[in-house]
Amino acid sequence: MPSDKKSNIENFKEKIIEDIRPWGKFRSFPYEKARSIKIITINPGGALSLQYHNFRSEFWITLDKGLEVTVGEKVWQPEEGEEIFIPRKISHRLRNLGQKQARLMELWIGDSDENDIVRLEDDYGRG
Repeated sequence: MPSDKKSNIENFKEKIIEDIRPWGKFRSFPYEKARSIKIITINPGGALSLQYHNFRSEFWITLDKGLEVTVGEKVWQPEEGEEIFIPRKISHRLRNLGQKQARLMELWIGDSDENDIVRLEDDYGRG
């Protein structure tokens, strides 16, 4: 990638605004850059496929404890509210290691749809 061209994640990050107020703060995300905004709920023991996307990057915010995240070679259990950026073409997966449903908010960054999934591994036999 040429050095003068920023990735869609870098462009997205630059437009995140944090505003401090007397009662706390808020973070505003550039929704006009998002193709989809989802809340994903994963059942205990459930897992999304290990996958990547050709046309979109993703931005995740964990909403509950119990999740295990894989991005590339890194695997960890994020804190509630942790923000995770996943560049396009990087493998990633979510698992729920907990005893109750766990949620994550997902924003797509880039022009994409549900067909932009390349599954590398899948617990449910999907190709």
